Amino acid sequence: MQPAVPDPQIIVIFGASGDLTHRKIIPALYNLFREKMLPEHFAIVGYARTEWTDEQFREEARKSLEEFSRTSVEDQYWGPFSEGLTYRYGAFDDEKAFHPLHDHLSELDEARGTEGRRLYYAATPPSAFPVIIDRIGECPKAEDRRIVIEKPFGRDLASARALSEKVHEVFDESRVFRIDHYLGKETVQNLLVFRFANTLYERVWNRDAIAHVQITVAEEVGVEQRGGYYEEAGVIRDMVQNHILQLVSFLGMEPPASLAPEAVRDEKVKLLRAVRPFSPNETVLGQYASGKIGGTSLPAYREEPGVDPNSKTPTYVALRAHIDNWRWAGVPFYLRTGKALGRRATELTIMFKDVPTGLYHTMDVDGPPPDHLVIRVQPEEGITFTFQAKEPGPGFTPRTVNMHFTYSDAFGVEQTEAYERLIHDAMCGDHTLFTRADEVERAWEIVTPILDAPLRVEQYPAGSRGPEKADVLITPSRWHLLK
Repeated sequence: MQPAVPDPQIIVIFGASGDLTHRKIIPALYNLFREKMLPEHFAIVGYARTEWTDEQFREEARKSLEEFSRTSVEDQYWGPFSEGLTYRYGAFDDEKAFHPLHDHLSELDEARGTEGRRLYYAATPPSAFPVIIDRIGECPKAEDRRIVIEKPFGRDLASARALSEKVHEVFDESRVFRIDHYLGKETVQNLLVFRFANTLYERVWNRDAIAHVQITVAEEVGVEQRGGYYEEAGVIRDMVQNHILQLVSFLGMEPPASLAPEAVRDEKVKLLRAVRPFSPNETVLGQYASGKIGGTSLPAYREEPGVDPNSKTPTYVALRAHIDNWRWAGVPFYLRTGKALGRRATELTIMFKDVPTGLYHTMDVDGPPPDHLVIRVQPEEGITFTFQAKEPGPGFTPRTVNMHFTYSDAFGVEQTEAYERLIHDAMCGDHTLFTRADEVERAWEIVTPILDAPLRVEQYPAGSRGPEKADVLITPSRWHLLK
């Protein structure tokens, strides 16, 4: 089925001189243009405090594509694409600061045939979100306007609710797109297909067959140049409240009545309402010390630029979560994420229950490990099912073997970037892969107990698998990854 082509519209990028626009948004829009997934009549307007001209914005956009686009920059595409790029600079916090921008957009409607439709993209630090909303609200209302808001949406439950109230002063909820780039990844979306298009797995996707679930989001890099931001956020706000709980909701939700956006989002919210708020007694926090990753030395978190030398901000968390519903009662979900670990990977591991008898156990050897299913989100996106087969030769000695699927081998096509899918969906008004206000608020409710608790932050060497206490948390089982 061919993807829909959005209606004519203008994409307005607030924070157009920033890193997110440079690395993700401009490359995504260019590749959508190449794939004929932008409307014939479109315009892209950058807005920031940096005093650029239209031509300078185009030059910067070209640099972005040459460095970060998954496809090459070819004149046959760049020429017509760049014609749609314009730029305006100005403040965010001055009253009526967007009025000149509004006038420019009205002129573009006439020149580019965009019919008064707007997609505003808030690619700025979160502190700018409320003032951007205020400035948009001061302008004459467009024919059809939507807004994309980056994470984090608030820094706790109270601020998330306050931000939603601010957004709803100008935009109806049906016009709000809270973006989480993990939901743009093909492997995350494939969770729905894998679960609900295959009878075999849906029959065992419950407490009767599954012993526990592991979700690991491991990063090799440290905080790099984001020390100031990370001091304010920490790993729970940066990763758990959004990315990891999104993975939990897709993995654990009930089958939706249809693939309509609200049907899918309703089931995600139901699942999150069943997630028990995280317990400090089942949580391990860590912070990376100095070490080596791939032969390269990495300073301790406290030595990173912008970080307090006495910081207690966690860069790692492992926790045991519980879902109190019929499907998952009694099945622990072990969640962990961290920076400066020994391997970069995002994996979901479903550990099935062991066989009910020790038929293949001996006096000298532990029995074969339970069957398990591993869904790899990154890198090398794919799925592996691990089970037991008879080893060749006399006797009945079991050996662990794998059935392995990768996207690259199966489909032979390059996967699109997450931002391409998400920006396209926002332009089309499809909310399926975006978070709703009640979903965001419930996620904050779940993480609040461990945000508020005075937990000890354990040190772990950069390049390791994290604090040793995380291994104790999952005992008698073991983490699947980073051994």
